[in-house]
Amino acid sequence: MVSDILTPEQLKKANPVFGQLSFDDHEQILFCNDKDTGLKAIIGIHNSVLGPALGGTRMWQYANEWEALNDVLRLSRGMTYKSAITGLNLGGGKAVIIGDAKTQKNPALMRRFGEFVNGLSGKYITAEDVGMETSDMDIVREVTPYVTGISESLGGAGNPSPITAYGVFMGMKAAAKYKFGSDDLENRSVLVQGIGHVGESLVEHLTNDGAKVIIADINEARLEAVSAKYGASIYRGNDLYSEAVDIYAPCALGATINDDTINKIQAKVIAGAANNQIANESVHGKILQQKGIVYAPDFLINAGGIINCYAEIEKFGKAEIMRKTENIYNTTLEILNNADKNSMTTLDAALTIAKNRIEERKNKNS
Repeated sequence: MVSDILTPEQLKKANPVFGQLSFDDHEQILFCNDKDTGLKAIIGIHNSVLGPALGGTRMWQYANEWEALNDVLRLSRGMTYKSAITGLNLGGGKAVIIGDAKTQKNPALMRRFGEFVNGLSGKYITAEDVGMETSDMDIVREVTPYVTGISESLGGAGNPSPITAYGVFMGMKAAAKYKFGSDDLENRSVLVQGIGHVGESLVEHLTNDGAKVIIADINEARLEAVSAKYGASIYRGNDLYSEAVDIYAPCALGATINDDTINKIQAKVIAGAANNQIANESVHGKILQQKGIVYAPDFLINAGGIINCYAEIEKFGKAEIMRKTENIYNTTLEILNNADKNSMTTLDAALTIAKNRIEERKNKNS
């Protein structure tokens, strides 16, 4: 057998797609390359049982192509479960563009990417993510109708970031209710890691609710600006995971709960906007459970953004967007209680609900 001859690293290289743990039965992966614009992108479609795969496009300077592939696989898988658990008739997809958004992104590159999206004939619908703006989606819209998160002036629902933040806030309040007996965040210490568009909106909600907000980010200018605007404290320590705060809110990139951090974490609740916060779902999720740390599943509480995008497809307004986003509070409480009742991790409890909905639809369609 090949596995008896090759080392694990060689196997990974021999099976770069189907051999990835994060492949998880993806339906389709499209590698996009354009010499003229310099576009190098990957589109991952994980599952389309519930509907077309919707998920944002992330532009990032990955260390290598393996890292980019793994990211798109993990992110698109997460989108499948995000849509399923939120009750949306959408599948899961994601795209990554390899490059520096600050120096390499331009209209020609975005149009060419849009042409690749258009070539999938609606099986994948894109939106904005890290490194993207609403204006970028407006450019993509010039060459394909399969894009959401476009400007309200063009008939879209606009920037999804504030809605994403509101959903995270609702999920955080539900987790606080479960852990502390009250969803009132006044005087609760909350460490927000990453203060981009979503992180800053979350800081605003927390400040208005009376929380003691601490912010951390690699961008010093952003830290100073957000601190001055909301009165948040800037984290100046060397190991934020060891901080004895009530709530840790990861709002930057994923996998911050990993082998290096899991035993340092002092927070009583983890609830943030980042995707794929847990590096190893089975191992680290179980450790959080054993430590008594309440984890609000990321693909549930950060679903406000996809709800906002779904509104463009289904043509419903702001009131319905807010109603569906507020319901994240109820779903989060339900999942936390189910996890406790069935002695399982909160992540497993959430995944069970999402997978059951997909399986029911699959059986109905067969």
